[in-house]
Amino acid sequence: MPPIDFCYSIGSTYTYLTAMRLGCYAKREGVTFRWRPFNVRAIMREQDNNPFSNKPGKLAYMWRDIERRAGLYDFPIRVPPPFPLENLALANQIALLGMKEGWGEPYTVETYRIWFQDGLPAGSEPNLSESLRRIGENPTRIIEAASTPESEAALAEETEAVKQAGVFGSPNFIVNGEVFWGDDRLDDAVQWYRNGSLRPASK
Repeated sequence: MPPIDFCYSIGSTYTYLTAMRLGCYAKREGVTFRWRPFNVRAIMREQDNNPFSNKPGKLAYMWRDIERRAGLYDFPIRVPPPFPLENLALANQIALLGMKEGWGEPYTVETYRIWFQDGLPAGSEPNLSESLRRIGENPTRIIEAASTPESEAALAEETEAVKQAGVFGSPNFIVNGEVFWGDDRLDDAVQWYRNGSLRPASK
């Protein structure tokens, strides 16, 4: 079977919860995920969707909700982390390049770790260089390569592709055309992957 598409955007807050656990989750459940970074801000801009601007109550709830769920998964977290990101696109251009070169998943995990645990925004220095150094990559080469018009176009193309698949936020899981939105829908996505339904397989 093809892998489950994990469509995510560095810059999405709830994606911290998924990115930090997906590697171990995949091994435990015996399923494979294809990590697909995209630019969620571009999609939200098209939809005129700004969920937290001038909504302090909703923003406060989000941070507390993420903090509670991080405790469920036993992840360290420092709330609130810097938000929103100034360089969301660059963070995802680097991730997309990393997927092509084979280091995109660990980069995503490290940039989220530094953002949510150390308080240094993803896509900006010193998070950029430090996250790449931690996974054994050359920051100078990668940042230069990810800052080209070609990299910008590649991210725009991937963003359009996931949008056409029905993605409108992050994180998302796509299973045989079915879209599951949110970290708390990961189990549902895997259940659908196995059974084509949210019902347990009959014995």
